[in-house]
Amino acid sequence: MSSLWRQHVLPFTFLLGLLAAATLTGDYLLHRLNLVWVGRYLGIPGTILIIGSLVYSLRKRKYIRAGNPKSLLNLHEVSAWLGSLMVLLHAGIHFDAILPWLATVAMGVNVISGMVGKLLLERARQHVQGRRERFQLRGLSRPEAEQAVFWDAVTLDAMSQWRKVHIPIFVVFAVLSIGHIVSIFLFWGWL
Repeated sequence: MSSLWRQHVLPFTFLLGLLAAATLTGDYLLHRLNLVWVGRYLGIPGTILIIGSLVYSLRKRKYIRAGNPKSLLNLHEVSAWLGSLMVLLHAGIHFDAILPWLATVAMGVNVISGMVGKLLLERARQHVQGRRERFQLRGLSRPEAEQAVFWDAVTLDAMSQWRKVHIPIFVVFAVLSIGHIVSIFLFWGWL
C-alpha cells in the first residue's frame, strides 16, 4: 500500500523542483549566451500571464460568468506556472534591490501554495478516504481504520490550510509587484 507521501507529496516536490531547475537552467543559459538583457524584459510577459491566470479566480467567485471552470482552471495553472518561470528568470540571481526580491519570494510562496491546492489536496483527500474504506472492508472497525490512517489524516489536515496562505500571499505579492513596477517606471523615467 503506497503512502500519501510517496503518491502525492513526491510528485508535487518533483514539479516544484522542475520549476527551480528550469529557472536555474534558463538563468545560466541567459548569462552564458550573453543574453541577460532578455531576462530584464521577461518580467513583462510573465506578469501578463500571471494576471491572465486570475480569470479563473474571477469565474470561481462569480465575478464573471463566461468560460468553462475546468478549462479556466487548466489555463490558470499553466499560465501561472509559465508566468512565474518568466518572472523568476527576470529576477535572475541579481540582488540589487529589496522590493523586487520581496515580490519574488511572495510569488514563490504563492506558487507553492497554489500547487499544494491543485496537486495535493484533492488527491490526498481521495487517498485517505480510499485507505479508510479499504481498512473497513477488511473488517476493521471505524476507530481502528481511523487509527490506521492517522498520520495520513494529520498530513491532510495540514495541507487543507493552503487557502489561508494562498490568497493573502497573493495580495502581498500583488502589492509588492505593483510597487516594483511603479518604481521601475519612476527610475526609467516612464512616469
